[in-house]
This record gives sequence, structure tokens and C-alpha cells, in this order.
Amino acid sequence: MKHVLGALLGAATLIVSVPSIAQQTALTVATVNNGDMIRMQALAGEFTAKNPDITVKWVTLEENVLRQRVTTDIATKGGQFDVLTIGTYEVPIWAKKDWLVPLDKLGADYDAADLLPRISEAVTVSGKLYAAPFYGESSMTMYRTDLFQKAGLTMPEKPSWDFIIDAAKKLTDKTAGVYGICLRGKAGWGENMAFLTAMSNSFGARLFDEKWQPQFNSPEWKKTLSTYVDLMKAAGPPGASSNGFNENLALFNSGKCAMWIDATVAASFVSNPRESQVADKVGFALAPNAGLGKNANWLWAWNLAIPAGSKKVEAAVKFIAWATGKGYTKLVAAREGWANVPPGTRTSLYQNPEYLKVAPFAKLTLASIDAADPNKPSVQPVPYVGVQYAAIPEFQGIGTTVGQQFSAALSGSSSVDAALTAAQSAAEREMKRAGYIK
Repeated sequence: MKHVLGALLGAATLIVSVPSIAQQTALTVATVNNGDMIRMQALAGEFTAKNPDITVKWVTLEENVLRQRVTTDIATKGGQFDVLTIGTYEVPIWAKKDWLVPLDKLGADYDAADLLPRISEAVTVSGKLYAAPFYGESSMTMYRTDLFQKAGLTMPEKPSWDFIIDAAKKLTDKTAGVYGICLRGKAGWGENMAFLTAMSNSFGARLFDEKWQPQFNSPEWKKTLSTYVDLMKAAGPPGASSNGFNENLALFNSGKCAMWIDATVAASFVSNPRESQVADKVGFALAPNAGLGKNANWLWAWNLAIPAGSKKVEAAVKFIAWATGKGYTKLVAAREGWANVPPGTRTSLYQNPEYLKVAPFAKLTLASIDAADPNKPSVQPVPYVGVQYAAIPEFQGIGTTVGQQFSAALSGSSSVDAALTAAQSAAEREMKRAGYIK
């Protein structure tokens, strides 16, 4: 009888416990291994504490790998992820394919009207928000004030390429392991191509003409790539063709770079004494220009989105509202200080005296974001939307292939002319295959 009673009690316990198990929702979040995302993971306990019925599993990947994984998963309806970290390039393309869930239930206190107009436009399709910006960025020039002072140089707020090139050569001290400039060299449409396309805009280049003919054989692209390769050979660090955002961040923070032109989001890391050895010696300026009316700065946001195949939409919406809402900004400010909150997404942040007091880069970040126009990226007319990319599905493949060619030119395994010829050929082949040109 004891055994029978015990069995019944056990069954009753099992019956009672089933509902609590069934109510648990496990979200799988795919994200990039950038500092702000790592910080979000560390703070996610705050979310699960308030939502004990939700657990969060992280899949953290290097940028190029993340793009491959989430693109493959969503295109094949693999269903591996419930929340995706995607860029402004993917959002309009995937929304139009009905691959994303519209985010129209983020809550009354989400205040979507507070999102910066440039960033909001980039993640809105047909009047609906399809991704919530976690942080937004443009690019700008970060530099070592102590090295500039020692060399008798003064960084203009709006430097020209001629000034940057001259200063980089003067500031290079290879025997001391200090290089005049660090720039992205790692192949990838979101790595070296993000920088080089933005740079090319400042030299008057464009990815495609009005009839979608690729333009890598233009004089403007030759000027861009020649200037970049020559500058990096003269004043860049060794092995630069392997350096992306994270590698250059580490170099700058360890005192190896006199200048670094890259994402505005890096400003909080290079000026954080817990992460940077040169935190108190960093100045900021706009991205360079060539006098043609365009600075070499891009526009980007890392966003959180829900794939249409997710079965956990309600929980995913809760997580996204938490991670991209004003409350998360206050949480980071309380734990890490206002200088370390995710930047570039909300107007209210740039009106917050506490943030402005500790973020000397805020004014230039906002000015850079405002100046990047995805509808008019070049001084020449273009048929596409996007500053450092063309928002068409074919660009991902073209950008990857061209980025490999340009990285080879930087490493010396190819010449500038050969890289441009190969880039033009690959781009023409893909655009013909896709039916844009004959």
C-alpha cells in the first residue's frame, strides 16, 4: 500500500509540476561578439529575473560568421533562433520577403517616436518597424591627443584625407610599435568593404551607376583603393589585412594606433579606462573628406528582430522591448556609467545632460549619423539605398567577393589594378546573373 501511495504521490507531484515546466519559454538569441552585445548578455539576468518564465540562450558569433548563420537559418526556415541580431542592410530585404515579424507590440512605454530619424527609417518598411535598433552608429576619426601634441599637429574637426595621410606618416614610429593609422583590412562586406565603400563615397565613387552597371573600374575607385593601400603600407600596422573592428579596437586600446577611423560606437570603449590604456588621451573628429561634399562615414545599426518562423514571438517581443527600451539604457548607466550606454538610437540620449557630460564624442556621433544619407550616399546619382552597401540581396555576395580582392591588394598578394579588375568582373557577372544588366 505504501508503494501504491508513494506512486500516487509521485504522480500527483508530477502532475502539479508539469504546468510550471510547460510555461518555461527558452529563447535562443543569435548575436555578434561586439562589446555592447557582450554587455547585454551580462545584464540579461535582470530580464529573466523580471520574467522568470523565460530563459535566454546565447549564440555569440564573429560578425561574418553571424551573417552566414542567420542568413542561412532564416532563408531555409531552420528555426534555430528566436531573436536575431541583424543590420540595417538585412532589415528591408528580409521584411519584404516576409521573413521578419513586425514589431508593433513593443508596449506603450517603448516610445518608438524617440528613435533617431535616420535609424528609424532604416528599420521601417511600409510604415512598420521590423527590427528594434540596439545601437546605431556612423564612423568618425579617433586619435591620440598626446601623440598629436608631441608631433606638433592639430586635428581639425573636419579633417581632409590629405591631412590624415600626412599626419599618419609623421606619427608612425615602427621601432616603438606605434602606427600612424589603423583601418579595417579583414575581408567582408561589413568589414573592409564598409570602410572602403564609405571612403570611396568621399572620393566621388559609387557602387553602381544609374543603370546598375558596377563601377569598380572607375577612376574614383582606383583613387580610393590606391590611397588606402599606399597609406596602410606607409603607416599601418603589420598584418592589417586580418584586422576588423575588434582587432583594431584592441590595437588602439593598447596604444598601437595614433589614429583609427571606424565606428562611432567605439568611442565609449577607447575612452573607458577599464578597457583602454589610452582612455585619457583620445580625441574625436569627423571622418575625412576629399573636398567633394561627402565625408567617409557610414550609417549602420545592429538591431534585434524576430524571424517569422519563431514559435516564441510573445517572449521574443518582451526581450526585445527590454533590450532596446529606455529602461535598458538606464540600467547600463547605473551599472557601467552613462558613457557606456548603447549609443545612436534615441533622440532623448543626446538631450540628456548626464550623458553629454561624460560623452565628449556625443556631438560628433550625432552629427555623423545625421550627415550619412542612405538615399544620396555619393556625389554622383545612384539607383540604390545604402551608404556603405547597396540594399539589394545580391550585394552580400558581391561585397564579400570584392572585399576579398581588396584585402588581397592590402596584403600584397594582388595589385590594386588586378584587384579592381577582378572586382569589376565578379560584380558584372553577378548583376548579369540577377538580371540587372545584360
